[in-house]
Amino acid sequence: MKQKGLGRGLDAIFGSDANPIDAKLKPMSHMAEIAIADIVPNPTQPRTRFDEEALDELADSIRQLGVIQPVTVRKSAGGKYVIISGERRWRAAQRADLTTLPAYIREVDDENLHAMALVENIQRQDLNAIEIALGMQRLIDECHLTQDALSEKVGKKRSSVSNYLRLLKLPNEVQLALKEGLISMGHAKAIAGAPAEEQLRVLKRCVKKSLSVRQAEELVRTLSEQPAQAAPGTEDEEYPESYSRLVEQLEKFFSQEIAIKRSKNGGGKITIGFADDKDIERFIERFASRS
Repeated sequence: MKQKGLGRGLDAIFGSDANPIDAKLKPMSHMAEIAIADIVPNPTQPRTRFDEEALDELADSIRQLGVIQPVTVRKSAGGKYVIISGERRWRAAQRADLTTLPAYIREVDDENLHAMALVENIQRQDLNAIEIALGMQRLIDECHLTQDALSEKVGKKRSSVSNYLRLLKLPNEVQLALKEGLISMGHAKAIAGAPAEEQLRVLKRCVKKSLSVRQAEELVRTLSEQPAQAAPGTEDEEYPESYSRLVEQLEKFFSQEIAIKRSKNGGGKITIGFADDKDIERFIERFASRS
């Protein structure tokens, strides 16, 4: 699932407008061809994963066309150069057996090295939502930004920044499912709206039943409206196997949440959720097509 880039480049973000970060960021830069062996990754690199297949594809492209976009580095002690942006290109260039790499060498202090690396990574299109959220949180913590200032820096609405940061409050299992692509950010936002004690249950339901975002939102709405009741028909209830078979059959007709609640006298209820009047019309159409 592709994440949308956050729009503005480093030069636009770290421009001439006065603020605590920009005041220190008037870096001089020049181009040079640097030995790959002298380039080292940023130890505080916010990006944690590199797709091996994508790196191989980029390496093939570099063999054919060379490195089109230089990396950006800062000179450090011992004659080494720390990557500010472009670690993926550096890794691919190594696979392509290049010995040198074109680079912009910038003068920047430690604090703003972190800031530039964080912003550059947040802007990437191939980061998952958790990596973006972690990058945003680090910008807030390490660069002492408010959410308003952060939204301005990354060119996103404050509400979007808040949505990303909310993901970090979700259980680890939900964050992992989002990182692994088992659920989308829309699912995660829906799960975040569920009571804390129900969030893992909603996650399991989303993954097991391949719920759409809309279905996940409807499930969370149901749980929020009836917090005192155990969600009927969920995996941890000791109901006969025939109940599960019935739910599976009903799900062929209804995409919304289906629940079975058994009473003490042996009777019970089958509840079929729906989002709006249009859902009712869709139910009728499905039955009509089967008759």
